[in-house]
Amino acid sequence: MTERPRLLDIKVLLFDVDGILTDNGLYVGEDGNTFKKFCILDGAGIKLAHMAGLTTGVISGHDSKATILRADKLAMAVCEVGVKDKVPVFERILRELGVEPHQAMFMGDDYMDLPLLRMAGYAATVPEAPKIVRNQCDFVATIPGGRGAVREVIEHILEGQGSLDALVKRFL
Repeated sequence: MTERPRLLDIKVLLFDVDGILTDNGLYVGEDGNTFKKFCILDGAGIKLAHMAGLTTGVISGHDSKATILRADKLAMAVCEVGVKDKVPVFERILRELGVEPHQAMFMGDDYMDLPLLRMAGYAATVPEAPKIVRNQCDFVATIPGGRGAVREVIEHILEGQGSLDALVKRFL
């Protein structure tokens, strides 16, 4: 099957967080509080996905209030944090959304993401992911995680679905 028909099937975009929506950095203050940096370009990409009628969400192994707040701010439909086994959570999310695995894109960057990358209809990652992860993916962003990689994959999907140009024209 060629890529375009596969992209046309995508209805749900799910993302790992650390290394995908963040630069994999964890900022620790003197008081022990931790902070994450999210990329505004990725947030704008997620909003474009919503404008195109796609559902978005995150599945993260790290239990982070910052992730919950960011997902809420972006009106993401799914926000699962502190997930130790992502497979049953992924399967439950798809059931709840009424979509099949081939209608989901997952973007992850590390070994623990491999099961979802293999289950999803379309798999994406970042250039700094380990080679075995990159080799399992349909799309490898050219931009690093936390710096616009999510936006890049979203634009790639929207372009493949034929909706990117019309979305951009709304702003002209």
